[in-house]
Amino acid sequence: MTTQQTFVALATLGFSCLSFAADYSFDRPGTGFSTATVPVGQWAWEQSIANAQYLEYQNEQGQSVKHTQVYADTLLRTGLNDDLELQLGWQGPAWAKSKVAGQSIEEDGLGDVSIGLKKAIDLDDEKLSMALLAQAVIATGNDNFSLQDDLYSLGSVVSYDYNHDLTTAISMFYAMQDGRWRVTAVPTLEYNFSPKLGGYSEFVYSKAEGQDYEYGLGSGLLYQVNSRLQLDASVGVGLNGKHDHYQAALGFAYAF
Repeated sequence: MTTQQTFVALATLGFSCLSFAADYSFDRPGTGFSTATVPVGQWAWEQSIANAQYLEYQNEQGQSVKHTQVYADTLLRTGLNDDLELQLGWQGPAWAKSKVAGQSIEEDGLGDVSIGLKKAIDLDDEKLSMALLAQAVIATGNDNFSLQDDLYSLGSVVSYDYNHDLTTAISMFYAMQDGRWRVTAVPTLEYNFSPKLGGYSEFVYSKAEGQDYEYGLGSGLLYQVNSRLQLDASVGVGLNGKHDHYQAALGFAYAF
């Protein structure tokens, strides 16, 4: 498992949130996660229609590697009580193409699954909110589409609503995989353009034991079709310098 693949897997642990309705909000897309939980007895189905990633880097032999991967990840959330929700995730079916020294290799397979619990923390403040997320990514996927080793993480997020149109948030992840720690920080700006259209911008900073710092920028748009259905589109870019890393995604979220 490469550093880039581990970083991408960690990024799927949670999503930034933009709330259009006072009583409910979805969690995708993005790298951070929201302070909102799903009401008891309800479900949220959050689906990536296509999540595409492109990596270009030098391998150990000094050859240029161009790697493209497309997958369709799924997240199901349901409320257990007023401030606690269960999350079930699957990275889904995936297709990848690698080009090394003029030769192309195509593969397909299934990704890993995840399970998590999110707890909303009552701060008794109308503008300030907080939540914790404990999650495990279980390496059940096919070769080259799996982390190979299970990943366990604990996340926290604090969000502040300046007004209805602007929210700031900071998400932190502390993850362990194969005895190694990784810390990720995600400051986020969320904004409403209209009652139905919103967006977000985020900066992603990550550091793992024995590895270089990793940086990235992401941005996206969200459109609320109605009170149950939301559409989204997002793009991201890595800023490490040692390799080119781009990501784009389309998805939807539906409440039932």
